[in-house]
Amino acid sequence: MEPTKPKQSLWTRDFTIITLGSVVSMIGNALSGFALSIMVLDYTGSTFLYSLFIVCYQLPMLVCPILAGPYLDRMSRKKVIYRLDFLSAGIYFGLFLLLRNGWFSYPLLLGMCALVGAINSVYMVAYDSFYPNLITEGNYSRAYSISSMLWPLAAMSTPLAALVYEQVGSAPLFAFNALCFLTAACFERTIRYQETHMDKAAPADGMGAAKRFGRDLKEGLDYIRGERGLLVITLYFMVSGISGNGGNSLHLPFFRSNAALFAAWPLAAVTLYTIVSNFAVAGRFLGGLIHYKVKFPTEKKFTIAIVVYLVVDVLEGTVLYMPIPAMAAAFFFYGLLGMTSYNIRIAATQSYIPDTKRARFNGTFQMLTSLGGVTGTLLAGSLAEIMPERRVCLLLSGMTFFAVWLFMFRGRKAVAAIYNREV
Repeated sequence: MEPTKPKQSLWTRDFTIITLGSVVSMIGNALSGFALSIMVLDYTGSTFLYSLFIVCYQLPMLVCPILAGPYLDRMSRKKVIYRLDFLSAGIYFGLFLLLRNGWFSYPLLLGMCALVGAINSVYMVAYDSFYPNLITEGNYSRAYSISSMLWPLAAMSTPLAALVYEQVGSAPLFAFNALCFLTAACFERTIRYQETHMDKAAPADGMGAAKRFGRDLKEGLDYIRGERGLLVITLYFMVSGISGNGGNSLHLPFFRSNAALFAAWPLAAVTLYTIVSNFAVAGRFLGGLIHYKVKFPTEKKFTIAIVVYLVVDVLEGTVLYMPIPAMAAAFFFYGLLGMTSYNIRIAATQSYIPDTKRARFNGTFQMLTSLGGVTGTLLAGSLAEIMPERRVCLLLSGMTFFAVWLFMFRGRKAVAAIYNREV
């Protein structure tokens, strides 16, 4: 590895604002999201209903991203970002008011999760497509190392969420999340970058809105099909999402239903899980620092990535079989290597795709990876009703191990042409 030498400063005014806004909203989401998961698991007492709750959040991601892509290549992504944050602030404040008055309805909560999932899926396409425009030339890897460290910082707050939930319930956490979204939206409205992708979009040619949307959507899909490297990357991450999301959805139920395995530890099983799983957060944070300070040799990025994919998959399948100290170490390396995987992929693809097609690619990528996540969550939840959670994780990881060979190794020439670039 060699020290990075960026051509321009990364920390411009706009990049600083988007980073601070993301930190605030992510912390609120981490606190309320964990509390909501625990609340649903407590009320239902069912791993399947808990998995169904997660799926209701994920289902809109199968439709909304690909539908949003063509629109976001023609309209202001910045406005979409801060308006959706204002809307999210209102939703979470409404949920706070309901829960403060003792309300709980599982069916209505599923509907709310579907709405939030739709908002977040459109938001992520807009954010992922807007964010690269705020990065100065030569700083993509460093910028995405910062971006990747934001989630670990937010996730470190989950033990606090568990403590607050046990003491006073989840309602205050939703009020805090509403305040976070409101603050983020106010920050994001002040970004000065002038978007130009709308001016470069294909002319309407007298088409109605529906026909123009269909043409834009087809053009985006044709672009991905014509770029074999992008297609291979998308298909691999769709399959790996089955194992990753499916396995992760079983970690909390495993600790909760197997508390006797951890009786030697002077902590409640759920609290122990939050501590152990946060080693992954620490790993991601350290990985972000590494990528911020140094860069991997350009010609070795694909090789590094494929090794990381294999090791991460092994860890996903075996982590629940380990004693707590080894489990903590596995989570740490899972986070560290996952950060490496993310940084190589996101910096390479987002700098490779033209701004005029970026939202359509991101929408398609998010839709297909969400399809993998929903499939994995449903599959894992169903299988966990008839077999131990650990065996389910091992089975799912075997599928992804095969996908590394099927997609990444066989498509290595096309993927390396994207990964092995100066960004």
